[in-house]
Order: sequence, then C-alpha cells, then structure tokens
Amino acid sequence: MTTSVRIPEETQRRLDALAERTHRSRSFYLREAIERGLPQVEWEYDIAARVGEVRSGAVATETLAEVVAELGLDD
Repeated sequence: MTTSVRIPEETQRRLDALAERTHRSRSFYLREAIERGLPQVEWEYDIAARVGEVRSGAVATETLAEVVAELGLDD
C-alpha cells in the first residue's frame, strides 16, 4: 500500500542522510519507524480512553483499602 506523508525538511534531511549512510531506502526507514512506533501510540491512546471511562464512571473501580483487604494484605 502506498501512503503519502508530509514531514519537516529537517526530518527529511536526516532521513536522507541515514538512507545514504546505510545504503537503505527512505521507505525502509519510514516503515521501520512506523512499525516500531505504532504500538506505543496505540498503547497511549488506549490508556487515554481507559482513563476517560474511569473518570466518567463507566468502569467500576476499587479503593486501595478494598484491594488490600481482598488480597488479604491488611494484617
């Protein structure tokens, strides 16, 4: 699949320099960056969505005291 993105000139220069030094294509490094970075971005958005659910009351929560008691750690 082909996708176009606009990147800052400085990023383009860095990408070109890396590709030239390593004899790889820009596409190789763009693909590499996306594959390495996408899981992190997905995780961050999932966490933000979960926080929103908790704050809205859509998800049940327990206090620390309840968790401690449930685990039998209140001795």
